[in-house]
Amino acid sequence: MTTPLFLLRCVQMGISIRDLDLLTIGLVNDMFAESHNDGYDYPLVATQEQMDKF
Repeated sequence: MTTPLFLLRCVQMGISIRDLDLLTIGLVNDMFAESHNDGYDYPLVATQEQMDKF
């Protein structure tokens, strides 16, 4: 990942330059990846009974 791409990802997530003092590159990358999971419509969600069996 290049520096401009990293900064673009930060802007897309609303992270300021000041906030970057508190975050690592890996944490920002994880936050960006997880932000794309928020809108995913999971077709199947396990029930509590299925989780207990697991």
